[in-house]
Amino acid sequence: MNEFEDLLNSVSEVAPGDVVTAEVLTVDAGQANVAISGTGVEGVLTLRELTNDREADINELVKVGETLELLVLRQVVGKDTDTVTYLVSKKRLEARKAWDKLVGREDEVVTVKATRAVKGGLSVEFEGLRGFIPASMIDTRFTRNTERFVGQEFDAKIKEVDPAENRFILSRRDVVEETAAAARQEVFSKLTVGENVTGKVARITSFGAFIDLGGVDGLVHLTELSHERNVSPKSVVTVGDEVEVKVLAIDEEEGRVSLSLKATTPGPWDGVEQKLAAGDVIEGKVKRLTDFGAFVEVLPGIDGLVHISQISHKRVENPKDALTVGQDVTVKVLEVNAADERVSLSIKALEERPAQAEGEEKAEKRESRPRRPKRQEKRDFELPETQTGFSMADLFGDIEL
Repeated sequence: MNEFEDLLNSVSEVAPGDVVTAEVLTVDAGQANVAISGTGVEGVLTLRELTNDREADINELVKVGETLELLVLRQVVGKDTDTVTYLVSKKRLEARKAWDKLVGREDEVVTVKATRAVKGGLSVEFEGLRGFIPASMIDTRFTRNTERFVGQEFDAKIKEVDPAENRFILSRRDVVEETAAAARQEVFSKLTVGENVTGKVARITSFGAFIDLGGVDGLVHLTELSHERNVSPKSVVTVGDEVEVKVLAIDEEEGRVSLSLKATTPGPWDGVEQKLAAGDVIEGKVKRLTDFGAFVEVLPGIDGLVHISQISHKRVENPKDALTVGQDVTVKVLEVNAADERVSLSIKALEERPAQAEGEEKAEKRESRPRRPKRQEKRDFELPETQTGFSMADLFGDIEL
């Protein structure tokens, strides 16, 4: 008993919470035995008190003969041997130092590593200290798949530090937004309406495509994707494509940029005079029908008009009675007006005019001529000479009243 009391007295200078220096004596069975300097007692350093990585190999983290700075957690007295040892921790000492470094550093940006996905967000590590990033603070858009961040290192802003409550909250979203804002400002300062710029297709919607210009997403509206009408955005571009676009409008206050893809590509009307000329006979497809005629696609992006009067030699009351959408037809070019982007076509010019139709046409022309009012014949109502000079008495003298 006296020897045991002497042993306890010899180690009274070591107490839980002390920071000590220790030399690694052995490394075995997932733990390291250390000799606490200046005390004559030993300590036990487990893998759990060395790192948060449960899969780590302790032999790669500490070596025999190595000197470590450790935190004393508690005293342990052997049941059978009456030996006194101490449970020590390297991880918690690093965490204490990290807490000391964090106090008063709210709104600062630090580099953290995502260790695992937890309910409601991400668990991260900063200099041995465990922090938490809520799901709403991971990115600018709500992130459901937090697993994809595990293992990554990234910058995050410190939002809250409370050592007493072991509370350490960070936000990656704040850093992303600030970085994006700086990038947007730089991009807007370089953009000019009317210039051509290069970007990458970021995403596609039903109404167009968004192009990443290096920090700013500009919209190419559906009508500005292609010279062709009624095209699907997915048939024109693919996510990831690098494209050249023209800047149509800039609204820096709203963060909007309007772009055009078709403005950077030759239009169907460019050089149309070399492709079409009056008198040409070509094949086309009926694209749409109206009350006054049919529009026929004669070249990609170029629709010509077959007026109702040019559909047939026979009288046509409605183009739908003679043609259908999608029908292939042969037409003759009557006129090409590139300036106004108009082409006049005729179907009946390629058909032989029937004799009956010729007679009907003449009749139609006669009917269509405005009728002149009939001229009234000028008549003189002069009385014969034999009746001149008669008085009323001479005329009615024989009549008895």
